[in-house]
Amino acid sequence: MQEQRMPVVAVVLAAGFGTRFDEDNPKQLVSLGGKPIVCWSIEAFENNDRVSDIIVVVNDRVEETVSELIDQAGYAKVRAIVPGGAERVDSTLAALDLLRQSGIPSDAKVLIHDGVRPFVEQRSIDGCIDALDRFNAATVAFASTDTILLTKDLGDRKVVGSVPDRLDAYRAQTPQAFRFGTIVKAYELASADPDFHPTDDTRVVVDYLPDEPVAIVEGSETNLKITTPSDMPIAEGIANSLDPEHVKEAAKARMHEVFAEAFSQMHGHGFGR
Repeated sequence: MQEQRMPVVAVVLAAGFGTRFDEDNPKQLVSLGGKPIVCWSIEAFENNDRVSDIIVVVNDRVEETVSELIDQAGYAKVRAIVPGGAERVDSTLAALDLLRQSGIPSDAKVLIHDGVRPFVEQRSIDGCIDALDRFNAATVAFASTDTILLTKDLGDRKVVGSVPDRLDAYRAQTPQAFRFGTIVKAYELASADPDFHPTDDTRVVVDYLPDEPVAIVEGSETNLKITTPSDMPIAEGIANSLDPEHVKEAAKARMHEVFAEAFSQMHGHGFGR
């Protein structure tokens, strides 16, 4: 790790197998706006001056490819590529273990991010870093515009159990940020629970350190998690909006295809001979 007064480490989790996407084409490597999804996520932290170090957690199927992409792109802040585990929690623990072995101080700031959330905004990253000056845990979240229904089981059917006030309802996003000592302590307590199966890191703190407040950092509608192929058209639209030159080039290519097809049809009907 870089020697500095207060490390700010981004952990990019890209170890999922993407079974809901395409088993033969891991979603981390799917091209989005001309570059793999995982590269968008890494670059968000590479381009933030306040982030000192990046760790990328991958699965065996993509480790070599991701390593090559990092080398080609010249991401200077990537310190390590860590093998992940079967579940998200295993991947987080692999990164935390590496940080512990590296001697990172307990008050260091750690931002844990889904590698398939390619469009996290810089203001959200900065918001996480700032929030950790006052709190030991924070998460990016986006206010829900829909009414949220909390359900319960009634035989074989789900029914409405309660309806929380919409003003208090948020959709969890990432990064989720912690003082290193706080997230390590939460996971140590959680490891003794046989029913421990969290879907994100904030849940670990909420469940096992209930007296530790978790600050909300403003997210965005575009900070979507790419889960299934149906998410790709939306993601492509966002990518295009972030790269106007790409839009121009794509438009040129489409026009070229249209004219080429028209020219081919003209010749097929004997025109221009």
